Amino acid sequence: MKVIGLCGGSGSGKGAVSRILSEYGIPTLDTDALYRELTSRDGECMRALTREFGESVATPEGALNRIELRKLVFSGVDKDLNREKLNKITHAYILDAVRQRLAQYEREGKELAVIDAPLLFESGFDKECDLTVAVMADREIRIKRICERDGLTREAAENRINTQISDEKLSSMVNFVITNSASRKELAESVAELVAKIKKTY
Repeated sequence: MKVIGLCGGSGSGKGAVSRILSEYGIPTLDTDALYRELTSRDGECMRALTREFGESVATPEGALNRIELRKLVFSGVDKDLNREKLNKITHAYILDAVRQRLAQYEREGKELAVIDAPLLFESGFDKECDLTVAVMADREIRIKRICERDGLTREAAENRINTQISDEKLSSMVNFVITNSASRKELAESVAELVAKIKKTY
């Protein structure tokens, strides 16, 4: 089984590419969804987070208090250090879940599988992959998508983009780039070409 690493900055439309890939019957592991699953209840991941950041990042039920955590990692003098600490803790638990599910897909005889990870390289998840794909879009389109999707101001959307790897650097790190600045039809055609290339080359 070949594992595809799928990444892309906020607002790039990586989720749209992931959904199209799933239409080909390719199982996709959404690391953001795994993160939400791991932090939706009391468990080892949540206990590690409260040890690092304090009880304020947990709700009375033991789930993640996203508002409080967001304050720590997106504002304040220690935001960069706190974001590093958060990623170090959560990536370890997500990676364990990813490996378990990839093993399951391999047992099921899947030909391809996708790890959908915004921080593919920062997390080290790229080391689990046979090839990598980045989804990119024009900056203004990304800002518009983030504002509409997450209800953020333009300034907040730009700040989010600015904390991520630039498209120029990311394009030099991956095997394939998909541009998602036009219609869904054109995106679907680009994904179809990608799948054909992967099956032929890998």
